[in-house]
Amino acid sequence: MVAQIKTAQIKTNHPKNNQNQPHTNPVDPNSPKPSLIVTPIKGHVQVFIAPHRNLYADIIAQGLRIAGQGTNVLLVQFFQTGINQGLSNPRRLVENLEWLRCEAQRDLSKDDLVLTDIEKSSVLELWDYAKVAIKSAQAGLVILDEADLLVARSLITEDELLEVLETRSSKVNIILIGASIPSRISEYADQVTHRRS
Repeated sequence: MVAQIKTAQIKTNHPKNNQNQPHTNPVDPNSPKPSLIVTPIKGHVQVFIAPHRNLYADIIAQGLRIAGQGTNVLLVQFFQTGINQGLSNPRRLVENLEWLRCEAQRDLSKDDLVLTDIEKSSVLELWDYAKVAIKSAQAGLVILDEADLLVARSLITEDELLEVLETRSSKVNIILIGASIPSRISEYADQVTHRRS
């Protein structure tokens, strides 16, 4: 675990030894003592706001690079679907990168789409899995694609998303991708990137 270490050096005035007095080491219980404060560095939250619903190559490259260095990476695409690619059948790009898509029969990212109860359940199953990974540090990097649609489609509240970010393990970095990330989430993030195309 990476930590910032702050040390405080405190000067104390010691009386000069008098040769006529026996050598003693008086301890004043009220005197300040040197202290060592260790503050863990919390993982970063990055937000990528983009007009197109694409998983950008540089984000995939970042995930692959981190996974290649031995850190577990979780990539969750809540509204993109793949053939038999739900929780029971994740894809692995390298040994440490787990890629999950929603288990549904159609693309769920279209604006005018009304989700069925089964599709909502499938999306929320991925969300629950991601929340556990974020809280327990199962992955050092968690990429949440189209996280904004979770809130926009009233599957979760903005408060819930913010709480997951605030209570994440200190070892977890998070990347949120979306066309319109809620302002409170953007304000909380350490880095916000707006893409023009």
